[in-house]
Amino acid sequence: MKIKSIFLSVFFVFAFAKAVSGQIKTFPTHNKITPELAAQVDAIFADTDKPDHPGAALGIFKDGEIIYAKGYGYANLEYDIPISSTSVFRIASTSKQFTAACIVLLAQQQKLSLDTTLDTFFPAFPNYAKTITVRHLLNHTSGIRDYLTLASLSGLGDEDFYTDQDVMKWLIHQEELNFKPGDEHLYSNSGYWLLGQIVQKVTGTSMADYAQKEIFKPLGMNNTHFHNDYTAIVKNRASGYSPTQDGDFQISMTTLNMIGDGGIFTTIEDLKKWDDAYYRSTVLTQDFWKTMTTTTILNDGTTNEYASGLEVGIYDGHKIISHGGAFVGFRAQKFQFPDKHFTVVVLANRGDANPNDLASKVTDLFLDPIETSASNERIDTATLTSAFAKAKPIKIPTTDLKKLEGSYWNADSKTSRKLTLLNDTLSYDRGNGRITKMEPISKNTFRWIGPNIPIKLTIDNPNTPSGFTLEIPGQGIFNYQKYTPITQLTSEQIQRYEGDYYSKELDVTYTFKNENNQLTLYVNGENFSSVVPIKKNVFSVFGFIIFDFTEDQQAFRTSAGRVQNLRFVKK
Repeated sequence: MKIKSIFLSVFFVFAFAKAVSGQIKTFPTHNKITPELAAQVDAIFADTDKPDHPGAALGIFKDGEIIYAKGYGYANLEYDIPISSTSVFRIASTSKQFTAACIVLLAQQQKLSLDTTLDTFFPAFPNYAKTITVRHLLNHTSGIRDYLTLASLSGLGDEDFYTDQDVMKWLIHQEELNFKPGDEHLYSNSGYWLLGQIVQKVTGTSMADYAQKEIFKPLGMNNTHFHNDYTAIVKNRASGYSPTQDGDFQISMTTLNMIGDGGIFTTIEDLKKWDDAYYRSTVLTQDFWKTMTTTTILNDGTTNEYASGLEVGIYDGHKIISHGGAFVGFRAQKFQFPDKHFTVVVLANRGDANPNDLASKVTDLFLDPIETSASNERIDTATLTSAFAKAKPIKIPTTDLKKLEGSYWNADSKTSRKLTLLNDTLSYDRGNGRITKMEPISKNTFRWIGPNIPIKLTIDNPNTPSGFTLEIPGQGIFNYQKYTPITQLTSEQIQRYEGDYYSKELDVTYTFKNENNQLTLYVNGENFSSVVPIKKNVFSVFGFIIFDFTEDQQAFRTSAGRVQNLRFVKK
């Protein structure tokens, strides 16, 4: 398939840019698409481009050129500074590719090996560090618990301050992993923070300085850096914001100095230079990019679609290299289609932005889907995934959908999910207001509506369901069994769980109290939240943090997504 026709003659581009230059907040030279197409792109950002609102910057790159770049909304609400292609954004986890790049460069310079084990750099870690390699850290298969989740379980939030020393203390005190290294893929910010520490160990300088010398300066990325000093002044910085309940916005920034898992500040124009480096070998070689984009195989032989700070997959039949990011008031997404030399970047400074959705809609204006054929001799997982994404939905009577409603439990991850009917649409409820609508592809197969990655849910028996499987490309298959939740405990039952429980690994005390026949959690003496019963000896906070008590209520294990089975013992 060809890119849809988007270019005009040089004369027409100049004439159009001159005519509308007063309406465009960025440079007219970054508009090389037709007026009709520009209007369609701008319509996608209409809800973002409002007075007195934070917004987003968009960059569209094709064949080494910025064919469209524009700012929507404001970089700073206090001084009414509009967003442009030179506004500097924090890009959160989209930063991980730059951390990976430092590691891959050091490997090419023969200063480390991707198969070196973690204990080589950090002998204070428990013995499991002998089984974790640098490669495991790069592709999120190490099993190391996520430090941001550990901080949250310690009672700390995004607005609280802690240091690299605190993070290292938490990690070396973890007596267990989430799983055996290489068994699973589970996103861990700890792994990439550790990679940043490894760069410092190997080079004798901070990763910020190493990246500046080896990557950013050679590529001319003059407005990009690892932000390891929150007090530093950054020219043209966009402030981060989050929405308030009354429809206004408040500042949402951080005082944390951690880099590795995040921490990159950059612009649309600098990311264009990074994009160019993929196709040129003057600074970063083809072998470098091959390592960066090579996916790995898990211990059971299945493919992990996460490479080195990059996700490699299929989008409408096209190969895509991407990564998103979300932290405090910033959101980011970068879609690169190497076979088409085409890239879409969205950087946002509002916590309610959905750059993945915005980038997808922009992409769909420029790229035609590649149709897959059942007769194709090479139908791999990615192709099958793409075919599933294109399958036409069917209609199922509401009475049949009603049979599928209920609560379902995953024993491995200790997560409870609900299937519920909302306006005749079956929806997947993760708790705490996180609900995703689904559409039926067959009588027992449903596809999530919204995510760019096609997620498949299959009911075991549509007439009398006892469970379902959830298939997430690149992550695996998850089995859920139907159960009857507990909605209320008696005062006597609640009393069995009251008391102080201590975690040696976190050095934190959880206190459970009976308050008005409601079990309430205190973290180090501070009221944290009410606790909701799920099933016998199992409770939840926010529908996300799970407490699984022993039969005698003398201990429990807590799990919260990227942290599994953290042990607490009654004092």
